[in-house]
Amino acid sequence: MPRSSKVTPPRAVGSQNHLQTVRKIALALPGVEEGTSYGTPAFRVAKKFIARLWEDGETLVIRIDVAHREILIAADPATFFITDHYRNYPAILVRLAVVHPAQLRDLIEESWRRSAPKKLVGSPRS
Repeated sequence: MPRSSKVTPPRAVGSQNHLQTVRKIALALPGVEEGTSYGTPAFRVAKKFIARLWEDGETLVIRIDVAHREILIAADPATFFITDHYRNYPAILVRLAVVHPAQLRDLIEESWRRSAPKKLVGSPRS
């Protein structure tokens, strides 16, 4: 019996766990809302982008200072990278399967601090 040529590759086992981790970190920050960006889950504060899940379901796009991005990529290219598309944007790609949870939390919070109104940055966490 011939097999169908339309085979959808399975998503990685940890994809939903990764998203749940990101969601928990992001939504704990004041004013963060979840929505979508390019058809994937995304997080914003005051309508400003913080982070979004990349189309592969295993990578997070995070808004970050370009100088900090370069330091992270040089120090740990197995975890952090960019594509040509992001080269001129203040963003970094993070492999969720290998990033340390504390570092992920710090990066999401840093992105939130860059985007959130000052009155939110000074408020206590939810």
